Formats: sequence, C-alpha cells, structure tokens
Amino acid sequence: MSPRLRSRQRGAIGLMATATLALALVFMFLAVDSGRLYLEKRKLQSIADSSALEAASRGGVCTPSTTANDYAVQNATRNGFTVVAGDSTRGLAVACGSLATNASNIRVFTADPTKSDAIRVIATRGVPTGIASGIWNLFTGAAISMQTNLTATAVAAFAPPVAQLTIRSNLATVDSTKSPLLNATLGGLLGGSLSITAAGYNGLLGTNVNLLSYLDQLALQLHVQAGDYDALLKTAVSASQLIDATVKVLQNNGAAVSVVTDALSIQAIAPNTQLLTVGDLLKVATGTPAAALNTNVQLFGLLQGVAQLSNSKGAVSAAMQINLLGLGNVSIQTKVIEAPQLSAIGNPYKAKVGLTQTPKVDQIFVRTAQVRTLISIDLPVLNTVSALASAVTSITTPVTGIVSNLLNLNLGGVINSVLCAVVCDTTDIELASRLDILIEAGGAQSYVSDFSCASTATKSLTVQATTALATLTVGDIDKTTAFSSSAPVAVQPIRLIDIGSRHCVLLVLCGTRVAGKGGGLLLKAQSTIGSQSGALYYMPVAEMNQPPTYQTLGSTNLVASLSGTLTGLQVTYAPPSGSVSSGALAGVAGLLTTITNTLVGAIQSLLSPILDPILNTLLKALGITLGGAEVGANLTCHMGRAYLVI
Repeated sequence: MSPRLRSRQRGAIGLMATATLALALVFMFLAVDSGRLYLEKRKLQSIADSSALEAASRGGVCTPSTTANDYAVQNATRNGFTVVAGDSTRGLAVACGSLATNASNIRVFTADPTKSDAIRVIATRGVPTGIASGIWNLFTGAAISMQTNLTATAVAAFAPPVAQLTIRSNLATVDSTKSPLLNATLGGLLGGSLSITAAGYNGLLGTNVNLLSYLDQLALQLHVQAGDYDALLKTAVSASQLIDATVKVLQNNGAAVSVVTDALSIQAIAPNTQLLTVGDLLKVATGTPAAALNTNVQLFGLLQGVAQLSNSKGAVSAAMQINLLGLGNVSIQTKVIEAPQLSAIGNPYKAKVGLTQTPKVDQIFVRTAQVRTLISIDLPVLNTVSALASAVTSITTPVTGIVSNLLNLNLGGVINSVLCAVVCDTTDIELASRLDILIEAGGAQSYVSDFSCASTATKSLTVQATTALATLTVGDIDKTTAFSSSAPVAVQPIRLIDIGSRHCVLLVLCGTRVAGKGGGLLLKAQSTIGSQSGALYYMPVAEMNQPPTYQTLGSTNLVASLSGTLTGLQVTYAPPSGSVSSGALAGVAGLLTTITNTLVGAIQSLLSPILDPILNTLLKALGITLGGAEVGANLTCHMGRAYLVI
C-alpha cells in the first residue's frame, strides 16, 4: 500500500474516532443530565407525596380555613423543601376536591375547595439546565434558559368514613323484683335455669366488652386466621363458644370476679351445637379498618343477643311461671322468631349509595329481636274486682224481666212467685278464670340513610328508625299453633261471663249448675299497634372507639291505655241453650247492646293494670320497647391512614 493511501486511511480513522468520542461525550452528558434530573424529580415527587399524605391524614381543608395548605407546607419544610412565597421555582400548590372514576376506570381529581375527599399537591422546583438540553436548544434555535422547572403531582385521599350503629336493651338498672323474670327469660331462651341477683344483672349492664378483643379471641378459639374478620363472621359457632370468648376477654381485661362468675353461669346452660354464626349477631362490612373495631359493646346486650340468637335457631320456647301483683299464676312462653343484630359497622357513603340499589347493599343496619309471647293468666281476683262486679250487677238488673220470661229463671235470686219460695230455678253467674294474651312483636330496626363530613366540627349522621309493630290478641288461644311459623294462630273468644242456672228447693238445696242456660258474654280482641317511623339526626355524633351517642324514637307503653290500644276489644252476647223464639233473643240482644258497651270500658280498665306490669317488664327483659328504639351512633369521617390515589 502506498504511503499516500495509508495517510488517507489514518485521516479517516481519526475522523471516525473523533466523531465516536463526540457521540460518546454527548451520551455521557445525556446520561449524567438524565440521572441528575431523575434524582431531582424523585426528590420532588417524594416531597409532593409526603405533603399530600400529611395534609390528608391530619384532616386538612381548604375552606373555611387553609389547614390543608398549612399541613403540606409544614411537611415540605421538615423534609428540606423550603417554600418561597412568590417564587415560581420553589412552590407548593395545594388544592382540595373530590375523586371520581371515569369511563376508562381511571381516577380523576376535580378541584373543589368546599370538599375534602382528596387533596392534591403540585410541587415545583427550578434546577440548573443541563448541558445536553443547552446544546439541543443551541442547535434547534430555542431560547436557552439557565433554569429548568420540574413539577411533581400527588393526590392523597382521606381514609374512608366509618359509621357504627348500636341498638341496646332499654334496661338501665335491675331491682330485686325484676331479677326473677330476667332469670326465667334469659335462662329459658337458652334452655336452662339461672339464679343471678339484681346486683349481678346491674354488673352485666355496667360492663362493656371490647369488640376487637372479642373477635380476636373468637378467631383464636375457632382457628381462624388472625385479622380475617370476613371469614370469622361466616364461621359456624355455638352459643357456648360465643359466651366463652366473652368470659376470656373479661378475664384478660381484669373484670370484676362477680361479673365473670355471672357470665360463666350463663355459659353453663348455653347450647354447644354449632348452629350460629357471628355475622348473625354482629355485622362488619368488608374492608372496614381494624381500628374501627376497637369499640365497646354492652356485656348484657351481647349475652342477651346470644341467648335470643340461640333460641331463634332452636325449636324450644322459653317457658316460665310467675306470680305478679297477687293476680295468681301467670304462665309465659316466649319464642324468638327473628334474632337481633346488635351492632353494625361500615362505610356510610357505600350505605347511602346502596339504598338506591335493588336489593339494597352495604347497609349499616341493626334490629332488636322479633318475638312471639303467649301469656296465660289465672285470675282468681276477678270476682273481687269492683268494676267488674258493678258491670255484672248492671247486667242482671235490667234484663231480669226479659230473661226470666224467656227462661223461666229467677235472676239474682229474686222471688217472682210464691211457688218459687219452694221450688225454682235461679241464676248462677260465673266469671272467666283464665285469660290468654298473644303478643307478636316485630323488632325495631334502624339503618344509616345519610351522613355529612364537610368538617370535623359539623359532621352528622342521619338514621332512619322504625319502631316495633305488634299484634295483641286476647281470647282463648290454641297453644299448639301459637308458635307455628306456618299455621295461623287459632283464637277463640273466652266466655267472660256465663249465665247459668241451678234448680233449688227452698232456695237452699240446689242441684248441679247448668252452664250457659241464660247465655253469656264473650270477649275477644285482636289489635295492631302500629309502627312508628322517623329520622334520627345525630349532630354532634361520637367518634368511633368512643361511647355511642344515643337517641330514642318515641316511647309508648304497650297497653298503657287499652281504650286506645285494644280498639278491637269486643264483648258479644251468646244466646242461651235450648229452643227460644228469635223474637225473644232479639229483645235480649238489643237490650244488652248498651250494657256490653259499658262492660267494654270496665274490662279495659281492668286489663290495663294487669297487663302493663307483665308485658312491659317482659318485653324490656327481652330488650324490646314497643313504640321506642334506643339507637347509638358513631361516625369518624376519616378512619385509618390516608393513601395516595394519583
């Protein structure tokens, strides 16, 4: 190869080497600049992220105050990013607003200073322009700036709101007269017997159980993974296991020995068949933060709910005998038709949206038990009640002539002839000795319908409450159908007053009584006590993990005024036995119309003081007050930690 050709090759190689080195240098500058800008951008993004998270976690707002901006600036300053007012190269723009998901399932932030569902932070920082950028601008003819502004955007959403509803027994204290009924009721529901004093029940009423500890203890006993509350709520469990978990939580928390002992007494008679689930009693919505479960439930309400839940799954009704107010024996049978749901925790926003769906979903819903109670009263004192005696006297006096002619009777022992002084038939009036009352009481229920979290100071919760609907039946009730869920309850009128006769000689030697010879008065009642519905507005409302804010919707005694309650009370005349002309019967029936109207009032005034203590005390023992619902509410607008969404 000639020297000239070799010289040309050296020149070409030199040019290629120079171009390669220049290109390598450009790439080096590009890599250095890109790395520098990446690190700066990453630092700036971390500033935006942490500032947005702190502003959201601390509940910052943009109006009426600017706490969201203050919290974000404080966080940035602590992390070495000093915001300079009026300097666009070192700024922090904070905005409040709401989040929505568009048709492409992408979250979109909409600025709105009146809302605080999410907070957006845009951090801006100026950095020196890189060499590569400067060279590029030099070749493209663009203006060369010594500063390049970097921006980072972060949107943090508040933790979701959490609300809790609680419905509880209206018993505040228990005296010595109530404890026997509570023992019979609570023990009967579980299929055994109890002997807890009034002081013992007051201890149960005044003790709370931490719900989170209770669920964790149940998970341990049932071998469910810790923290998997969705699985726990669906796991089969027995009444004995539910109460045993309560006892262990009480022991771990150092509860009074007497309270633990009374809880153990209840557990000792609780069925051990796994027919129940925790979710039947307590409802926790999916996704509820564990922190929301760190709340308390009343021990008595929890034990009572377990007993009622157990009874609703079994076939046995609770039976008891009591002696009340000297009225004689009172036989009571109670069956829980629908179990209570004592507490519910969930997201009020989802609950509100779920109301518009069919079927309704994500509801925060509680209810008391629905029970059917049959009460049979032996009434030995009916004959001594002056109101009823006066009513009976008012019957015999006006109709003496008519019924005497009709049946040839000597009503009231009045002598109608000389012959009657020797031989005659006299009336013998008997009063009913037993009264059956059937109560079908539907559970009071409440659910969250709306909420407001505009600010912590003005947060509120709206609850729709419907109080219990009851059907009260008085008469002669067939006990075989009283607790049937399919066959209708068979009710026959009772013969309140029976006009019989006796054949007497010299008004002293009288034969066997003939029942119904002069007819009688029949009593039957079927009345519905209408439910009440209304809104309970909670503002202020307690935070989660605090004692609930309680409200009561109405308060009505079941039979405080029978003249209004027992609108279906009817007293009818039963005709006498034997063949009697229709005209004579019509005369008696017509005359008795006025008397029966008077008698209705007498019976109502008689039944009210008898039924009030039985029914109201019994239903309160079951945690039910007809016409009233005591509902507790809690609301925390942002429960748990904030999180980045954009």
